[in-house]
Amino acid sequence: MNVLARLADYARERVVEAKRRKSLAQIREEALTQPRGEFAFEKALSKKGLSFICECKKASPSKGLIAPDFPYLQIAQAYEAAGADAISVLTEPREFRGSDRYLAEISATVNIPCLRKDFTVDAYMIYEAKVLGAAAVLLICSLLEEEEIKAYISLCDELGMSALVEAHDEAEVRLALRAGARIVGVNNRNLKDFSVDIQNSASLRDLVPPHVIFVAESGIREAADVRAAVDMGANAVLVGEALMRAGDKKEKLAAFYAAANRVKECLS
Repeated sequence: MNVLARLADYARERVVEAKRRKSLAQIREEALTQPRGEFAFEKALSKKGLSFICECKKASPSKGLIAPDFPYLQIAQAYEAAGADAISVLTEPREFRGSDRYLAEISATVNIPCLRKDFTVDAYMIYEAKVLGAAAVLLICSLLEEEEIKAYISLCDELGMSALVEAHDEAEVRLALRAGARIVGVNNRNLKDFSVDIQNSASLRDLVPPHVIFVAESGIREAADVRAAVDMGANAVLVGEALMRAGDKKEKLAAFYAAANRVKECLS
């Protein structure tokens, strides 16, 4: 079994357990009683220039423990102070050492939108994300059928949330577009074997029309990678490990902004 399949199976187990604690009807009611979102995530990525989604991640299956000390609120606040457009928060508990608590507390602390980075396999997880304060969820084409992606995007629309639909190859990009994705992320990391090819985004960029937000994910480590993202016409990049390992996250993000020829007042 590849890593992605294992993560998906565990996500299904987690949903079963979550439904024992709180039924689908209960979590749905809780989500719908909250104010409808304003699609803050996709608005943040629609700005002129390259947008940055900065990740709070304690560990990963490929790298193991990345941040033994994990002051997640301080990290999120540092990202916001450095001018991040959005924050990606890992909530998968086993392989990524994530937690729903991280998302709930970060989303309540910062004023920029948060993406729930998890392996969405059930509508329950979308309602859950809304309750936790997320502005967006991740939908991975390798895990979902086209009709499921359509249904989940529709549910996000009902809640005022965004869906980052992740693809890895041409067939998945076309599937995402058929399903109505407004944000397509191309992962440079193959989640089946965790190899990384930074050129993957570039090779698939032309498949995504201009009105759809294009996100280059994974493998963004240095200024040259940021410049490559700008050159390919990406609207945004998702950066995880490079920032998590940086001693000075504000300085690292400032270097990325400089590479993208983007200057923010907060960095001056």
